[in-house]
Amino acid sequence: MNSIKAYIKLETKYVGFVQGKFHVPSFQRGYRWGRDEVTRLLDDINSNGTKNYCLQPIVVRRRGGDCFELIDGQQRLTTLFLIYKYMNVSSSGFLDEAKFSLFYETRAKSEEFLASIDRSKKEENIDYWFMCDAYETIEAWFGNKDKKSTLTNINKYFDENVKIIWYEVDESEDAIALFTRLNIGKIPLTSAELVKAMFLSRDNNSDMDRAKQEEISLQWDNIEKELHNNSLWYFLTNRSNAKYQTRIDLILDLISGKSADNKEKYFTFFYFDALNQNEKKLSEIWKGIQHTFLILKDWYEDHELYHKIGYLIASNTKSLQDIFALSKRDKEGMGITKKQFKSELDAYIKKSIAIPTNYSELSYEKTTDYARISKLLLLFNVEAVRQNGEQTHWFPFEKFKFQKTGRVSWSLEHIHAQQSEGMQKQGDWKEWLRLHLSSIVSLGDGNDELIGEMKNACEKERLERLEFEEIQQKVIQKLSAQGNTEYMHSIANLALLNMSDNAALNNSTFDVKRNAIIEMDKKGQYIPFCTKMVFLKYYTPSASNQLHFWGQPDRVAYIKAINSTLKNYLAEEISIEKEAE
Repeated sequence: MNSIKAYIKLETKYVGFVQGKFHVPSFQRGYRWGRDEVTRLLDDINSNGTKNYCLQPIVVRRRGGDCFELIDGQQRLTTLFLIYKYMNVSSSGFLDEAKFSLFYETRAKSEEFLASIDRSKKEENIDYWFMCDAYETIEAWFGNKDKKSTLTNINKYFDENVKIIWYEVDESEDAIALFTRLNIGKIPLTSAELVKAMFLSRDNNSDMDRAKQEEISLQWDNIEKELHNNSLWYFLTNRSNAKYQTRIDLILDLISGKSADNKEKYFTFFYFDALNQNEKKLSEIWKGIQHTFLILKDWYEDHELYHKIGYLIASNTKSLQDIFALSKRDKEGMGITKKQFKSELDAYIKKSIAIPTNYSELSYEKTTDYARISKLLLLFNVEAVRQNGEQTHWFPFEKFKFQKTGRVSWSLEHIHAQQSEGMQKQGDWKEWLRLHLSSIVSLGDGNDELIGEMKNACEKERLERLEFEEIQQKVIQKLSAQGNTEYMHSIANLALLNMSDNAALNNSTFDVKRNAIIEMDKKGQYIPFCTKMVFLKYYTPSASNQLHFWGQPDRVAYIKAINSTLKNYLAEEISIEKEAE
């Protein structure tokens, strides 16, 4: 839909008012819906009741008068014809047959067969077999219901509730090429494609001339292009592009108020179609779309709003829909100022990390605590970048959420680990020993015996768990700062990391993880700002700095940095007093 040179007619029609003769060309396969598809269609229509319900678009090309070439929608339209046929027969002609007919180029007598449903001919060819099987499925479906009332209801739903999207292309359109693109998913008729077609349709534009249509087409493509900037995209949403076949869908869904759990495929199109049907000028509708995009772009370019809104979305505290609604109205329903908007965002952020206890009492081992610590550390990273950036540094939500390899799974990791969670295989044990060997070597003289034990264990064909654990404890003792271990699962020993499923690395001591972080950084892998600062000992005063260890002075300095950065959001400062006792 990148050009508007071809004629487009777009409208919605109730099924009961679809008329004409539909020609199914030879390049399409015959009717092939099975019992599952037919039953699902009937179930959906029946369960939806008197609510509006929309079928997939019917794509046609006019051949003259009321005769159309059916480019896409053969399976649905044939099934609807068969439902009408059954309802007419079962009601002894009281309920009308379909107002349309179908002719199949590959089976010249299919039109005649559909009119009669002569079951004696079911085996004559594959098309007849599927049509007859579908009819029998329809018959069985109605047979399991209160037949009389269900017949009346379905017929009424077709007239008043069930719609199709009528998508009529210009007679000059290459039908085979369009059919091919539609059926291999290259240009699926999403809500966005249909809304765009609404603007470009010759029949629907009394207030728009050709030049305005060309302008909208160009502006539409420019918005789509800008949304393909991943920095903007992943600021606005946590969803990958797989959720949207075109990214402008996000903007249209936002305007229509479509919620994340709304499964109605064409909800957004019907919202805009209703505006158009209610005689709202298309030029005004387009201004609304542009204005919404510019609002989002303004947030993206505002250093403070970018970080605060970005955090709320990334942490799943608030959706873009929630924030957009807030930006338009305050609690009294009046227009909100930018100052009020920022104040409300701050309130949301503060509430997002509010807990019934002190953060120092939260533990990595508790599921609810894990989520709370994760959210606070995300805010710590985002706010640290915002406050340190002075308008020049921006938290990279696109790298935090998504990299070339796909979605990034961040987890809480112990800065210094002393356990063996998930290490069940001797391959993991040997990898752990190899990772720690260089750290032990770097400690200098006096460790030759331990180095020898580690090397021998790595070379063994079979390493026993007890032998590994004995050596492991010696290594940990060498690479751990002295003091109690109550801090182990507290926030003072936790950071956001993405070390994949490497059990040996996840269970490593500070020095090994520090080396791994440095290597990751050299390769250009994204590491959250505060996590990197932890392993570079940025927060620890030089007088207390011990390069190979994560000790009590490091933990105190880390907590002090969190308190300082988040002072405007914490109800009370985080402490590690228990550890210092």
